[in-house]
Amino acid sequence: MKITPGKLQGLTKVSTSAGVIAAAAMDQRGSLKKAIAAGKGIDPHAVTPEMMAEFKQAVVRVLTPHASAILLDPEYGLQPARWRASNAGLLLAYENSGYDNSRPGRLPDLLDDWSARRLKEAGADCIKILMYYTPFDPQPIKEIKHAWIERLGAECSAEDIPLFAEFVGYQEGMDEKGIEFARKKPDVVMQTMGEFSKPQYRIDVLKVEVPVNMAYVAGTRSCKGESAYTMDQAKQHFQRAAAAAKKPFIYLSAGVSNDTFIETLQLAADAGVNFSGVLCGRATWKDGVPVYAKQGLNAFQDWLADQGVKNIQNVNRALRAAKPWWGFYGADSAAALA
Repeated sequence: MKITPGKLQGLTKVSTSAGVIAAAAMDQRGSLKKAIAAGKGIDPHAVTPEMMAEFKQAVVRVLTPHASAILLDPEYGLQPARWRASNAGLLLAYENSGYDNSRPGRLPDLLDDWSARRLKEAGADCIKILMYYTPFDPQPIKEIKHAWIERLGAECSAEDIPLFAEFVGYQEGMDEKGIEFARKKPDVVMQTMGEFSKPQYRIDVLKVEVPVNMAYVAGTRSCKGESAYTMDQAKQHFQRAAAAAKKPFIYLSAGVSNDTFIETLQLAADAGVNFSGVLCGRATWKDGVPVYAKQGLNAFQDWLADQGVKNIQNVNRALRAAKPWWGFYGADSAAALA
């Protein structure tokens, strides 16, 4: 693998000096509106752009001193991005929130008035896209998604800016939080990581789910009842998925609690996998949404300064097991790639 100067610069800006991506995520839009609305007891449409930007700005100001980067959206996040700490790089999301539910396949869509060039000009060090994906979808649906990623990879390569591709697994007809999907998830994640490591997609970092549902890993604190895998089986699933990756990969928190995410990263560390960090959102700030909704901005900022900082510091401690992304390039430092 080789890396171009622009992509090297972008990856360096969103990483720690040790080559680990310790990034916070605050690009939620539709889900954040719903959460704020639920806390306030109002309709999601009544959540104003000002509320969204205010919430995001608080997260950016308080948490980025403890992060190597922040992921934001260009819809509500550009003004908040200016408040990030000097140590934190900037990733900007390129996709529309949610997916196209007017036809089968959970097909993705891009923001209409943005491009890789425009995101770069807006200050992005890296660009992030999200796509729902399962290797068990009908081939015509997969071909649409493969071509979509190929176009994005080519666009980001033309602008010489890194592409982070986030994949969220699913299976039509299954509850993604249920035990049936939990048994299928290891194969979904492993095959997805293998597919999108292929060179035609020009992805620089895979942002992936862990290959197990911690609620069904026997012997973990997160498992409250029936299990789908033993602890040893879970570690093997981590190892199999990691072995399929030919590009640097980082884990997303997928909306779980901070305690569960920390336990997840500990399991990844015990399995010895070469993950290169995280892009962690809700596991850091989710519990503060009701505080913001019911008590206002000042109370939320106080909560962030206390519990929010503790949450992100917990994640950072768990990242001591992460491996530098430049190892995938056969280098021992970013400077060696220049």
